[in-house]
Amino acid sequence: MLFASSVNDFALLFVSLELITISFYVLTSFERTRQASLEAGIKYLIIGALSTSFTVYGIALVYGISGRLNFDELSAVAGSLTGNKIFLFGLLLVLVGLGFKIAAFPFQIWAPDVYEGAPAPVTAFVATVSKGAMFALLLRYFNQSGFNHGLAPVVLMFSIIAIASMFAGNLLALLQNNVKRILAYSSIAHMGYLLVAFQIGGPMGASAVIFYLVAYFVMTLGAFGVVTVLSERERDADLLEDYRGLFWRRPALALVFTAMLLSLAGIPLTAGFLGKFYIIAAGASVGAWALILILVITSAIGLFYYLRIVATLYAQPAAGDRAHEPIPRRAPVANLVLAALTVILVWLGVYPAPLLVAIRAAISSIV
Repeated sequence: MLFASSVNDFALLFVSLELITISFYVLTSFERTRQASLEAGIKYLIIGALSTSFTVYGIALVYGISGRLNFDELSAVAGSLTGNKIFLFGLLLVLVGLGFKIAAFPFQIWAPDVYEGAPAPVTAFVATVSKGAMFALLLRYFNQSGFNHGLAPVVLMFSIIAIASMFAGNLLALLQNNVKRILAYSSIAHMGYLLVAFQIGGPMGASAVIFYLVAYFVMTLGAFGVVTVLSERERDADLLEDYRGLFWRRPALALVFTAMLLSLAGIPLTAGFLGKFYIIAAGASVGAWALILILVITSAIGLFYYLRIVATLYAQPAAGDRAHEPIPRRAPVANLVLAALTVILVWLGVYPAPLLVAIRAAISSIV
């Protein structure tokens, strides 16, 4: 993933994408005694192979028309190829491969099954760092080369994917009763929010993307961290019923999960709220009011399924319910990690200045 975020060539990009994907195939099906894990690994393998074929064919078309694989050389001639339909189609196929990696709509078909079937720690890993690597690549290339400003169809494509991801992720999450699947569809919606800031471009857009990525990492790792703590050797705690009355058994754990869910929903005094605020501010600076309106509407939809989980956490368990069963204590390091993530979550929501200064310094060379 570090390799993918620093490449400057389509051939090397393809190699790095394959290294990431093949590693994830193994991680997803790591629990060989779990049928769900093996099933998720096979589904990921099939869809990943299909995505790879799109990517390599797109690279072939781009190279066949432009004669270049290097990003800097390609951006220099891209403006003269905007009328070439084969070139544009090749770029579209490459975007399909990148869309698969960030699980944006309509390339998200693998995400719910893989999130549900993979072990919880693996799910947390897949849901965060791979997407960070892809956005690092996109930010560096599209901002440094000015490619997004010189090729209007690419900008339009990112806008369509962002809108579709925000609606699909939030609406499909409303239909789920599995916590890991809810978080999977939620991540699709969050990729839509990130794409809104990304396609805006400029210093404000890049800053908003990186800040929201940091917030998303903290929120997602915290949420899946709670799932990991509650999971057993035989199965993950992925059903809503596994969380019913959690506050009455492990109040600290319930409060951590509540903080992560409220941040994902964009409630004030959390990192998630400020992340969405910066995206809205970046959109307002360029007059992207339609995207801002859709972001606000879909975020409001997301409140329903987040609050549904929160209500389950604090529900009074019925007599004889599984919620009365004690939860075994895990290693102290797990509690320390969850406590640290919660502190970071609130700290970024109340005092984000140090992180913003670091972000501005990091992007100064590409915008």
